[in-house]
Amino acid sequence: YVLTTGTGSGKSLSYFIPMVDAIIREKKENPTARIRAIVIYPMNALANSQREELEKFLSDYSDDMRPITYARYTGQEDQEERERIMQNPPDIILTNYMMLELLMTRQNERDKAVIRHSKGLQFLVLDELHTYRGRQGADVAMLVRLVRERLNLNLICIGTSATIATDGTREERHAKVSQFSSTLFGHQVPSSSTLFSSLQLPSPFSLP
Repeated sequence: YVLTTGTGSGKSLSYFIPMVDAIIREKKENPTARIRAIVIYPMNALANSQREELEKFLSDYSDDMRPITYARYTGQEDQEERERIMQNPPDIILTNYMMLELLMTRQNERDKAVIRHSKGLQFLVLDELHTYRGRQGADVAMLVRLVRERLNLNLICIGTSATIATDGTREERHAKVSQFSSTLFGHQVPSSSTLFSSLQLPSPFSLP
């Protein structure tokens, strides 16, 4: 599905909540350590920010009692961090599309191990979907198809954006987002799976 709504209105929670729920349920039946979700951000700054937000949610848990695990893998990590990811894969990886492409194509053992741990991947999220246009959009579309082919043909793809379609009637905007995301994901995204939302301020009132 694709969700488009304003900045600061909770787009990240719209995919993290169902992902975390699905991951926790799946881990009860299959606790094997592996990567179950990959979230792609267009900039490392967004991946860094999201990692901080996830840490807030999980800060009350000790490291060995956390219901889910996550890691950033964007090229900013030192060798020790990458080695830790290779040896003990997290449930969720936060990355960018260039790094994911390198992971899919490079042949060093560390990168190959990360992809091995991603077999059967459940979720692929593209945040800020509107940034993937033109040549960059074509590159990402090919990458998504490669991920599907190698990791899971039935992969669930999720996209979010604040500005992907703003012109036309509501029906026309749904159709535009459906066409765009279907091309990008390489899988039909029906108009019914494109969601538009906007913040609505509470009605003003006066005290007696």
